[in-house]
Amino acid sequence: MHYMLKLLVAALALIPFCSTLAADEPGKGYRWVPVSGTGTHFFTTAIIHSQEPTPTGFIQRSTDIVELEGDVKGRVLYQPVSVFDFAAGTLVNTGHQVFSGTVLGSEPVLISDDQFRFEVDLVTGSTVGKIRLVTPLAGPKTWCELEAFGTGPTDGGDATLAYTGRCKVKADRP
Repeated sequence: MHYMLKLLVAALALIPFCSTLAADEPGKGYRWVPVSGTGTHFFTTAIIHSQEPTPTGFIQRSTDIVELEGDVKGRVLYQPVSVFDFAAGTLVNTGHQVFSGTVLGSEPVLISDDQFRFEVDLVTGSTVGKIRLVTPLAGPKTWCELEAFGTGPTDGGDATLAYTGRCKVKADRP
């Protein structure tokens, strides 16, 4: 009897795994696919809408453009709320962004994200961020969860980045 209980517990534990596999099979819906690439954040063409002082820095609202290359290819219209804290040596970006382009060679998609978060160490320049393009607006239904990190400045004063993550696409797509 103890053996049967262990077998039942093991079978029950596999149910979520099996349903995920079924959803990822070609012709059965959608599947997650790994993606990676690079990009450029064009600080030099950013439009600064406002800056409000805080006790340790300021809060800035702007519109920026990020161009992505690789598996996720296109442009991001990015409206960050940037909180600069010079006492802590940090910058945190949150806000809204919309991606327009292609994912893994798809037809054009338009996907929004209001959950992204980028953290910058103002002393070292280290930049890490999470992007959640999870609200499809147009084109094939596609969702992407990406992690990005800064790779350095360009000669012209913009910033380069790399990203990795996964995108959920129609299973019958190549």
